[in-house]
Amino acid sequence: MGLLDDLISKHVKRRELLLVDKSMEGREKRFRRRPFITVSREAGSGGRPVAQAVAKKLGFKFYDRKIIELTAKKAKRRENLIASLDERERGLVDDLVHSLLNPDYVSEQSYIKSLCEVMLSLAHKGACVLLGRGGNFVTSQYGGLHVRIAAPFLVRAGYTAQYEDYTIFKAKDRVKKFDQRRKEFIKQYFGKDPSNDNYYDLVVNTTYFNINEARDIVVAAFVKKFPDWKKFR
Repeated sequence: MGLLDDLISKHVKRRELLLVDKSMEGREKRFRRRPFITVSREAGSGGRPVAQAVAKKLGFKFYDRKIIELTAKKAKRRENLIASLDERERGLVDDLVHSLLNPDYVSEQSYIKSLCEVMLSLAHKGACVLLGRGGNFVTSQYGGLHVRIAAPFLVRAGYTAQYEDYTIFKAKDRVKKFDQRRKEFIKQYFGKDPSNDNYYDLVVNTTYFNINEARDIVVAAFVKKFPDWKKFR
């Protein structure tokens, strides 16, 4: 059994995420020579539009919903089933019960294994922006620029109310719910706290920057880290 399979069988809950088996060790330099970006975001911070803007600016492929589609294909399951698991924590009891009652059920182990393989494959190809799903932890062995888009809670609630047409009370509830869901997902599968700034090359507070300004900061950091990135496209 490879190291990746071994980690996932133990629910990927170790202090360090090492997602490379021996067959992939020799490819490390090639991963490093194909720069990519991962973007983690707090709910309502504008992480998705910033990530999209960065991808467009650099001419990179942007992966968000597409990751679900590719994971479903990898796991040989319907896309709507994988979408129902996306960035949500899962329990062993749920797996045991549902696997007995539902033949279409996707186990925790199968889901996270397929997700990690998809994200590693995309990072290997490079020239892409991966949004969410613990991308910085999955690809930590292979460089890349790892970015966190954040803002204070009330600012994010205000953005959510303004741009998604919710009342401020509804916006606060949504921000809390999505923050908690994503945090629990990362904690369950990677044993990390996504709000810890030490896991990122760059943290951008969108209180002070609009989408294009935040985009330019991320692009500048990327070019600084990978000055020869155009050679490897």
